[in-house]
Amino acid sequence: MSQIKRLRHIWSSSGQGECYERGARRIGWSGRDPRPGTRREGDWLIGTGMAAACYPVAPPANPQRARARLYADGTAVAQAATPDFGTGVATVMTQVAAEGLGMSVDRCRFENGDTDLPNIAAAVGCAGAGMISAAVHAAATGLREQLIKRAVTDRRSPLHGADPVDVVVRDGVMIAGTAADAYTELLRRNFQPDAEASGQWSPPAGDVPYGMMTFGAQFAEVAVDAELGLVRVRRMTGAFAPGRVLNAKTARSQLTGGMLWGLGQALLEANHTSPDTGRWVNSNLGEYLVAVNADAPDVDVEVEDGIVNPLGVKGVGEIGQVGAAAAIANAVHHATGRRVRKLPITIEELL
Repeated sequence: MSQIKRLRHIWSSSGQGECYERGARRIGWSGRDPRPGTRREGDWLIGTGMAAACYPVAPPANPQRARARLYADGTAVAQAATPDFGTGVATVMTQVAAEGLGMSVDRCRFENGDTDLPNIAAAVGCAGAGMISAAVHAAATGLREQLIKRAVTDRRSPLHGADPVDVVVRDGVMIAGTAADAYTELLRRNFQPDAEASGQWSPPAGDVPYGMMTFGAQFAEVAVDAELGLVRVRRMTGAFAPGRVLNAKTARSQLTGGMLWGLGQALLEANHTSPDTGRWVNSNLGEYLVAVNADAPDVDVEVEDGIVNPLGVKGVGEIGQVGAAAAIANAVHHATGRRVRKLPITIEELL
């Protein structure tokens, strides 16, 4: 019995049930007749389908590092070597740094994409946001604590003698009760052009007693031409539980892109080889079909998680794609009664 108990790890957070409920509500699942082929609009057979989604939170093996620096003019910069290839990591990490320092976002910036900067993970594998934000948060809060400690020990500071625990920072001003001291005043008073701190976050050990995954649920409504076998995805709804969402716009954009990726996987994208020569027969992008922005679905939901990393961020990269094709395939089955187990779903499979 003791061995069985050791193997039973709970999830750091789930949200799966909430994803099912919210996605079902948005797609109108409660009014669905479960019998295949029963809903028709003219020549079109209409069906709805769903699938669960989950993607592991895989922390890197090495510690994650970042650096934060505050200048006497009241601006700040956070630095890490991670690249940004369109996911918005620079925007989001600027927000993380500003929050950690207690400053407005317009006074901060994020520098990245240079291997001379502190070593850190890339924004890949649904792990970038969690890993990078943990290090940037550590650097920013470390610098904030350094400045607070300097203020409460500075005899010329209005905060002299205050307990550092009682000091809060708003818009670059350290406040304890009625006393206040700005970052800029502290640095100028001490003839200090800047202040700097490095931050490091070490991922949880491999034997941490929690299972860590991002969860979600995918829903799709399709129309299938009864005579021609054409499939059109009318609606896609995804509900996801990625922990804390650092930036709703960039997260939504990634999830939408992931769902379109799944739509392409379900209906369009395929590499074909010749049975005679083994060569690719569609060897260029002109013959490789992909979904377009007009197919953009809707996404929803966030669930907090305080275990995976300091900010509770799981990530929203690959999870948007997981389950999307399965939901579409299930919707095609509901519309036609035909169970297709091979992707992409072609007209030949449905005629």
